[in-house]
Amino acid sequence: MTSARVVQRTGRPGRPGYDLDSLLAVAVKVFNDKGYDGTSMEVLAKRLGISKSAIYHHVSGKAELLELALSRALNALFAVTTEEGATAGPYIDRLEYLVRRSVEVLVAELPYVTLLLRVRGNTAVERRALARRREFDTFVSELVQAAEDEGDLPAGVDPALASRLIFGMVNSIVEWYRPRADGAVGNLADTVVAIVFDGLRRA
Repeated sequence: MTSARVVQRTGRPGRPGYDLDSLLAVAVKVFNDKGYDGTSMEVLAKRLGISKSAIYHHVSGKAELLELALSRALNALFAVTTEEGATAGPYIDRLEYLVRRSVEVLVAELPYVTLLLRVRGNTAVERRALARRREFDTFVSELVQAAEDEGDLPAGVDPALASRLIFGMVNSIVEWYRPRADGAVGNLADTVVAIVFDGLRRA
């Protein structure tokens, strides 16, 4: 797996009204609502209530906003792959840890992960993001294969197919999940893990 791509932020701090993080949060909401292609700098400026020049103070354009947003989601997911729970112990436990933490990341970074899951490769920024998603998929597939080799999964499980099925369920959360005041993310993660691993583990 290659290292995470570092995105250089070109903006300067201190512009009245918005810092880069708050500007990015609004931009991601607009991208999710209208689609990236359907969002112009004029639309962003209107939603933000600032001039286009104020946006350009922070970023070079909407492509940089997209890259920052997608990198935030991808970096959070890739960070999980380096945590001890995903790198030590039986491979079935590593896989379970990765699924649980991916649900937690998805909820914590919901707008950003939602945007990531909607990109289709129409721009260079999107194609780079999709390439990194494939790296993550490969990491998951390798965990599935290793768990099978250790005898904790039924023989003959297709690692790539299992990875797609598991994360198809995880990723579907963005379509219906709404943050709750009680912050019961643990219950959501527990339910996903139970459904996946009660079905996968060898009795």
